[in-house]
Amino acid sequence: MPHGKSHGYILLGILVLLVIAGYALAEVGAKWSDKVRYEREQELLIVGDTIRKAIGNYYNQTPSVVKQYPPNLEALLLDDRFPTPKRYLRKLYIDPITQREGWGVVEAPSGGIMGVYSLSADLPFKTKNFRPMYKHFGDKKYYGEWYFAYTPIK
Repeated sequence: MPHGKSHGYILLGILVLLVIAGYALAEVGAKWSDKVRYEREQELLIVGDTIRKAIGNYYNQTPSVVKQYPPNLEALLLDDRFPTPKRYLRKLYIDPITQREGWGVVEAPSGGIMGVYSLSADLPFKTKNFRPMYKHFGDKKYYGEWYFAYTPIK
């Protein structure tokens, strides 16, 4: 073969190799993105439930007969309604989905905060097989509709 023709095949081979490598990297990137999204969603379920339980503990341990919800999330860090202050959370968690501070809050009818939700408008990765308490999450179109609220059992 003349010298010029072999360069053409080598260039074509390199081009095919680059296309295959680009496709493989795109697939790896998509899988990695899904994994990160899944992990953040799992963290949202854990953190949201932790905050819901802390609100429930604050409510149930109200020193008076009339139960109260916390006035804000900071009250869960240090409840000074007692001679010895109580802590229901060690820290205020960031929203795992948005990766920022701040949550949407569910206002209680009697005042205070009875729950939180993510401020994200992203589509959920998980759409079914939730714990019974959160089975209604399967009908939701975005994370902002996942409410982690404490409602007392009567």
